[in-house]
Amino acid sequence: MDTTARADWKLTYRRDCPSRTVIEVLANKWALYVLGALRRYDRPMRFNELRRVLDGITQKMLTQTLRALERDGLVSRTVYPTVPPRVEYELTALGVEAGQLTAAIADWSVAHAQEILTARGRFDERDAAPPAPVR
Repeated sequence: MDTTARADWKLTYRRDCPSRTVIEVLANKWALYVLGALRRYDRPMRFNELRRVLDGITQKMLTQTLRALERDGLVSRTVYPTVPPRVEYELTALGVEAGQLTAAIADWSVAHAQEILTARGRFDERDAAPPAPVR
């Protein structure tokens, strides 16, 4: 890695780096799930359809997540002039690209979930045990 690339890379850890705001959105679990659902279904989806797919998400959280993704240009929102209005959400080109990253995270999570749960169990058992005397 050359010196310029290393200096640019180090800037990502600064609090004023614009990439931090992007990471804040992408690190949100519901943003990952929304991007994943839109990517896996590979078609526009309506709000209630997303809500049914994303078990456990509240209406408020789905609204906030979709707005954040739309604001960042990852999701587009189309309103059709019907009664009642029909609204559909789909990934933009940028969202498709981000969806590839989030899919990799999801795939890794599924592949390693049991290992993580086992490690958590060992940690929790060790943490709950009384401290051993120092000799």
